[in-house]
Amino acid sequence: MLFFIIIAQSALAQTNRLWQGYFSFNKLSAITQRETTVYAASENAIFFQKPSDGFLETITTINGLKAENISAIHYSEAYQVLLVGNENGLLLVVNKEGSVSVKNGILTEVPVPSSVKKINHFTEDNGKVYIATDYGISVFNLNQMEFGDSYYIGDGGAQIKVIQTMVYDNTIYAVLNNFRIKKAGVSNPFLIDYAQWTYHDSGFWYGAQAFQNQSVFYNADGNVYRWNGTGYSLLFSAGIVPVDFRTTAAYVVVTSSQNVKIANASGTLVLNYNASSYPDTAVTFNAATVIDETVYIATNEVGLIQFPLSSPSNVTVLKPDGPELNQPFRLKKTTDKLFVTYGKFDFTYNPYNPNPPYQPYLFPINYFDNQQGWNTLTTDALLDARSLNNVLINPKNDKEIFVSSYFSGILKLEDLVATTLYTNTNTGTNGLESLAPGVNDVRINGSAFDSKGNLWVTNAYVTKGIKVFKSTGQWQSFDLTTAMTEPQFERYAQMAIDKNDTKWIPTFRANGLVAFNENYSNKFILIKSGTEGNLPSLDVRCVAIDNRNQVWIGTARGLRTISSVDTFITADEIQSKPIIINEVINGVELAQELFYEQVILDICLDGANRKWVSIADSGVYLVSSNGQQTLFHFTKENSPLPSNNVLDVEIDSVTGEVFFATEKGLVSYKGTATKPSDDLASVYVYPNPVRPEFTGTVKIAGLTDKAIIKITDIEGNLVYETTAAGGTIEWDTTAFGRYRVASGVYMIFISAEDGLDTAVRKVMIIR
Repeated sequence: MLFFIIIAQSALAQTNRLWQGYFSFNKLSAITQRETTVYAASENAIFFQKPSDGFLETITTINGLKAENISAIHYSEAYQVLLVGNENGLLLVVNKEGSVSVKNGILTEVPVPSSVKKINHFTEDNGKVYIATDYGISVFNLNQMEFGDSYYIGDGGAQIKVIQTMVYDNTIYAVLNNFRIKKAGVSNPFLIDYAQWTYHDSGFWYGAQAFQNQSVFYNADGNVYRWNGTGYSLLFSAGIVPVDFRTTAAYVVVTSSQNVKIANASGTLVLNYNASSYPDTAVTFNAATVIDETVYIATNEVGLIQFPLSSPSNVTVLKPDGPELNQPFRLKKTTDKLFVTYGKFDFTYNPYNPNPPYQPYLFPINYFDNQQGWNTLTTDALLDARSLNNVLINPKNDKEIFVSSYFSGILKLEDLVATTLYTNTNTGTNGLESLAPGVNDVRINGSAFDSKGNLWVTNAYVTKGIKVFKSTGQWQSFDLTTAMTEPQFERYAQMAIDKNDTKWIPTFRANGLVAFNENYSNKFILIKSGTEGNLPSLDVRCVAIDNRNQVWIGTARGLRTISSVDTFITADEIQSKPIIINEVINGVELAQELFYEQVILDICLDGANRKWVSIADSGVYLVSSNGQQTLFHFTKENSPLPSNNVLDVEIDSVTGEVFFATEKGLVSYKGTATKPSDDLASVYVYPNPVRPEFTGTVKIAGLTDKAIIKITDIEGNLVYETTAAGGTIEWDTTAFGRYRVASGVYMIFISAEDGLDTAVRKVMIIR
């Protein structure tokens, strides 16, 4: 029988109260244990099961775990720390309180190419950890928490990949990727000398591990042997090519991609579990272990499989609730759901996976709501549409969802059920087009609804690249041959439609930003570089229309703005302008262009008309409504962002929560710039009461824009005053930032900008 235990990520794990992580734990790369607790690692996050209540806790970027593709983990019982090794050589140390230390010794001090710094395995012995890497062995001292020597043990002192190590009977063994084993005395003070390392024997081996006061070796002939110091005796036959070989107190465990075989000390095979035995879907294995007579198997697809050793059919899937993948591509926030798509294309808009089978990406869609957590729309339920990207809700009917595909056309969902896949075969002569005759390759990215409920899309690589699916059910196409340069080769980013129903369409190749409005005799204006529009690049990555009807344009070489969308109606050409800011450099104030020469990936507006701007390889900025002030700059170095490449930014206009889709996971920041309310009838305060253990800020939400807020103590003494920008403000519970206010009830007096609407609220503070 198959059960699923998919438990929400513990709030205790979210040490940074302003941030929330939404990580996938389907693909697990490594496992280890702490007494009866199992730890499992995904690409860049870890979860473990608390033995006291079975609840799952996570260790992610929210806790400071800045992992870079985890390749090995090890728990030290003696020192109560979790070691996390990465493919790039980074070592992270998680202590028992949950704080994370970064150890860069392999990254910065080992003089080998970065491509061979992967950490493959940990072996702990007498206060030292021997780290098997792609170049050899490095030593980490647990007493000082610092790196020691590195051993290059290939012939002649060459670098050589070490798969795993073992320490037994005062000897350290290193299993090499050429199937040979080298050894040396572990107490030898000259291990840095390659000549001190000799071949164990002439055999060919997959692995070596200590086991019950003996050592066991896994031979390339598929057999596990005991070693008595002078010779071998057969323990059991596994007959599989391992991806993981380990021992526990009572068992020897051999894992291949399709099998887990477990034998006891007498050599009896107590488990032979095949991937095909898993009843739900096709799975592959990466590692397995036995803890307290329970088998745990790390998979690539479904998280952690567990079952009693005595009852392999009683399968449970163990993982925190989360999305399917850690590579979100596009986000869409509705009133009650967050949609996540993964159907990526590269920087040149190529949707094809560069790895076999060289097809456009076929991924599901996830959506999250606070009631049910994470849900999945599977690929077959999505009619096998590939490269799904932009999710669009019909503003006239929120039950209808249209999802753009950069290979399969447009997918329509009704009540979250896919009903129609619009392609070149079913939309008529004025509808969608394939990039070449005789093939079904319809590339749709940009999409938006106009004020009449018509769906506008851009169709790449065709001359009729702008199309509309009217609310009446008819398709119409617009020929761009005379309006644009070589539209048959053009690709498009996500469009924006303004209050006049003008379409602002970013292009990739030769046409800059295209402005088009069919209501003005099919009028086109192309904003290009130089005298034709002053863009810094013809490669326009994104466009946004702000609350003051200004156009913000993100290009591959910087930012430009257009003062008003109405310019399109009255002008025959449009010049964009940079934003000039004053910046102090070496003590001198200089005029600088905002985001000069930067690759801008996305621009998103919050409720206060501020802009979240994503910069390639540089994280994300929050700038003021006019761009003159930088309010935040989040990077993976100074925040829980798992990557500095933020592909998409989406904001919950009700709560102010800002979601970041990065190339290594999804996180959010609890912002305060919510959409302003029309009146003050629904103003609320949270948390209320403020308890002693609370360390965040008090939020006052449901405000009108530019509302005036005054906070006094019960005797009427003013302790804080501000003006709202958007629908929410924060109070740090201090008296104008000087000192924390005392316990008591505080009055909150609120008035609209014109003074005609007022509200009064209370908040209790308990110190």
